Amino acid sequence: MSVSQRSIMKRRAMWGLFALMMSAGTAHAQDLEVTDAQLRLLPGDLPAAGYFTLHNAGSDAVTLSGAESAAFAMTHMHLSTEEDGMASMKSVDQLEVATDETLEFAPGGYHLMFMKRQQPLEVGDEVEVTLQFEDQPPLPVTFEVVSPASM
Repeated sequence: MSVSQRSIMKRRAMWGLFALMMSAGTAHAQDLEVTDAQLRLLPGDLPAAGYFTLHNAGSDAVTLSGAESAAFAMTHMHLSTEEDGMASMKSVDQLEVATDETLEFAPGGYHLMFMKRQQPLEVGDEVEVTLQFEDQPPLPVTFEVVSPASM
């Protein structure tokens, strides 16, 4: 085999390995489905809240570890609870979503808290939010900006 033929085979092998690595990441994203992604916009510089439903149709559990958006300086996951008539909210570092499980981010429960708006937003706009997972590729999601009255 000539040097040229070995070089061509080596390049093909590298491209094949690259394609395999890329498909492994995208196959996982196809196993996750996000629906009803909404960002509840409050007036002024008040924080916004993000709600959505995440379904894991994959064969392995996934761990949601956060989110980010260029539209906000900070994004955190929180859980709102009410006990003995007293409402509270606590930060959540990660949430596991088992195989064939659906996790709902909704008012009065889990939600994303978006703080320090970086750009003007209006009801009807769309905001790109990237959900982050441990040991999985990030998942970009488009959130529709809605009025707090619509929730």
